Amino acid sequence: MDWVRGEAVGHGSFGKVNFAIPRCQNTLFSQSMVVKSSAASCSATLLNEKLILDELNSCPHIINCLGDNFTYENGEKIYNVLLEYASGGDLSEKLMNSSDHRLPEFEIRKYTKALLRGLHYIHKSGYVHCDIKLQNILLGKDGQVKIADFGLAKRADSMKDDNLRCELRGTPLYMSPEMVTGGEQDSPADIWALGCVVAEMAAGAPVWKYSNITQLLMAIGVGDQLPEFPAKLSDEGEDFLGKCFVKDPRNRWTAEMLLHHPFVADQHYDDVTVTLNDETCGSGSPSTSPRCPFDFPDWVSDDSAESSATCSITYLPSPAIQELLNFSGGSWSTTPAERLRELINEGPESEWSTDDGWVCVR
Repeated sequence: MDWVRGEAVGHGSFGKVNFAIPRCQNTLFSQSMVVKSSAASCSATLLNEKLILDELNSCPHIINCLGDNFTYENGEKIYNVLLEYASGGDLSEKLMNSSDHRLPEFEIRKYTKALLRGLHYIHKSGYVHCDIKLQNILLGKDGQVKIADFGLAKRADSMKDDNLRCELRGTPLYMSPEMVTGGEQDSPADIWALGCVVAEMAAGAPVWKYSNITQLLMAIGVGDQLPEFPAKLSDEGEDFLGKCFVKDPRNRWTAEMLLHHPFVADQHYDDVTVTLNDETCGSGSPSTSPRCPFDFPDWVSDDSAESSATCSITYLPSPAIQELLNFSGGSWSTTPAERLRELINEGPESEWSTDDGWVCVR
């Protein structure tokens, strides 16, 4: 495919994003599209994102990948991934442009069901997104939800690797308790982040009010404190959030279960139906969904102690790195509480409502 780089649209987690203008408008790629690019020498993450998007290309609630190539620009080899253009922007922009920086509940329900359908497809395909947040949820020209930015996504079974289980991956405001305390990031972590997104759409502000990384991570990882529920939300909405904000990931509802929750169950779409193992994208099977609070499956507890492992951090603000880590021979402290108590000495306050200015540390 032959295209020309247009003006900048924004940036993803691991690459800049520009409009991509086809040289020949009478081609398969004449539709609006953008190109996400990074230097070829550090393009492993973008290559991985492209491979994942190719596997997930059957779901209408996931951004569509249109191809990839290499170019030479200003003497540098560049890797490019072509993506469909979501002209409606992202949900954070929609919130900012609304009259009171929040969305009416009927819109929240609609977006939430679409998100659940996309997440269900991702999880059934064996992946975890790892960075669900307003900025990574795009809207097509018809308002259709598109989950984007799979730069941190991984196969769920890769989380069993001890070296991966001690990463902090994602954006702290949307991190789950098990991510903060133990580096665990499986499909339940995406559900916790979904709850943060739903609450933020309803309240017009992040669910956590802490501006300091120490206070934020302590609140998420230690004790029984839960994110703040929006004041203007129906009983069904509050119950829905209650199923997302469960500290123990083994007791948190799945995307499949939540699709049958009253908060979203009556929302209808005219999407093209796609299949995955004889199931429609995000539809799930009603037989596995609980009918009442007492119909939740029995969960087997695991009281085994966490093992120490060398840690690497993704997406943490550089001033906070030394506060977060307990470098005792490059390993975590023995327990989550001990690890987070290392953060008691507060550092400079930061603004956590956006991810601007954050750096990737490996």
